[in-house]
Amino acid sequence: MLRPVRADRRTTSPRSAAPLGRRLPLVAAAVVAAGLTAACGPSSEPAGSADAATAGQSAQALSGSQSATPTAETSPTASASPSASASASASASPTASRAPSGSASSGGGSAKPARTSAAPAPAKVPGPGYDSSADAQKQIDAALRAAKADGRMVLLDFGANWCGNCKAADKVFAQSQTAGILGASYHLVKVDIGGNSSANSALLRKYSPSGGTYTMPVLVVVSPSGTVRTDTHVTGNPSLTADGINAFLRKWAS
Repeated sequence: MLRPVRADRRTTSPRSAAPLGRRLPLVAAAVVAAGLTAACGPSSEPAGSADAATAGQSAQALSGSQSATPTAETSPTASASPSASASASASASPTASRAPSGSASSGGGSAKPARTSAAPAPAKVPGPGYDSSADAQKQIDAALRAAKADGRMVLLDFGANWCGNCKAADKVFAQSQTAGILGASYHLVKVDIGGNSSANSALLRKYSPSGGTYTMPVLVVVSPSGTVRTDTHVTGNPSLTADGINAFLRKWAS
């Protein structure tokens, strides 16, 4: 009875050894295949056998370092996109933040609008005739103060209400063009010398000191500092027309 048992052992032992020899290459192949599968992603093909699946599980344990390498290679790619977007947003945000400052600086430097000083209002032009009751000295003083403030000249018009030439000059002064020149460039003060006012006569001699017989109207242009620039008692009156008086006013306006 012992011999058949030994015979069976001898026969079964070689049979079981042969499959083990065949399985070793299969396991090695499965390990390589599992490593490739882990590196390149899962395959869509079904597993061939239970032994290959078992070998694949052991191969995953053995090829942990191999599968970690692709993961390490792919994870920077995934983490690179947030950093890239962060860097893009970081580079974009200063630009966006600088844009308002640039516009503010342009608004504060070269985009600042140039200040334009408003033109002074035209000076008041007195109507025709001469007021014998007016305080001529006070009117002249007020005109000189205004001239110092706005740079206009002071025009003194010495005349009388009964003087024909004075009335002719008044008509020209009332015309729109002449009134525009007077309002823009002069402070006009009309002084009555046709009455018995000694004060007004003294003012005439002060601003036209040459004396003698005066031909009315006597037109005296005075600077803001009080200096006499021209005196028609000396130079003679211009033509008492619009062209003559306008040319005279323009000549001494500056």
